[in-house]
Amino acid sequence: MRFIRSQHGQAAVELVAMLPVIVLVAGSVWQVAVAGQALWLVGSAARAAARAHAVGLDPEAAARSALPARLERGVRVRTARDGSVTVVVPVPAVLGPARLGTVDARARFEPQS
Repeated sequence: MRFIRSQHGQAAVELVAMLPVIVLVAGSVWQVAVAGQALWLVGSAARAAARAHAVGLDPEAAARSALPARLERGVRVRTARDGSVTVVVPVPAVLGPARLGTVDARARFEPQS
């Protein structure tokens, strides 16, 4: 039986052809994980800011202390008349210094005397 073409190395060629797809999927999964972490941490920052506001401390300083340095840049803290605190955090891009959007969370604690 005679083979017209050898198939040696075909798996290596297929792997090289699939590498861009693998890198794109891995980058997308990583970006979703970063966005999920930002969403989780903004909730923690909002609760910390609301606790600080309830006892008469600075809610922005409390929110910033609950966030890692990369998420701390660009954070916005707003207090409402009802005592609630909203924290808005930009979602960093996995590659580069860009921001992909923002996530926010709102929390409220009763004022403590």
